[in-house]
Amino acid sequence: MRVITGTARGKRLVTLEGEAVRPTPDRVKEGIFSAVQFQVEGRTVLDLFTGSGQLAIEALSRGAAKAVMVDASKNSLAVAEKNLKTTELLDKAKLVRSDFASYLSASGEKFDLAFLDPPYRAGLLQQALPMVVKRMNPGGSIFCEHPWDEPLPEQVENFVKKKEYRYGKILVTLYQREDVEL
Repeated sequence: MRVITGTARGKRLVTLEGEAVRPTPDRVKEGIFSAVQFQVEGRTVLDLFTGSGQLAIEALSRGAAKAVMVDASKNSLAVAEKNLKTTELLDKAKLVRSDFASYLSASGEKFDLAFLDPPYRAGLLQQALPMVVKRMNPGGSIFCEHPWDEPLPEQVENFVKKKEYRYGKILVTLYQREDVEL
């Protein structure tokens, strides 16, 4: 796992070991960031279920102003913090140890870009998506990573499914406000 481009380009990132861990493959990360390449600089990012923090770190490396990285796992946040130190991006990140629902219910923060990559087949994505929609700035984009055979709704409030990207058994679904053009 590595940072693709930007200020931390080429830096290696670490991840937790074990079968329960499923880092986003580099080719999926490349696809996500090519879809929003001109929408990252200066933006505020939410990386929900952050794990190793690689999606937020990629956004920060590409010029995002700030990233909030949320995970319930103390071990995941320790790895994310180590990766932020390696990439020298710790000063632009806020690490939050919380389950997604508690964080989203209590936080008043708004975001321009959100990444949701929860454990697969646990129903967490379907629960988190409507809560994240309420935290998005106008013109914001939400990327959901999920198994290709786990369908997501066409619309969540005023956010609609704009595009789906398939990478083998992984599907990345992009949501944006219905009045926003890609």
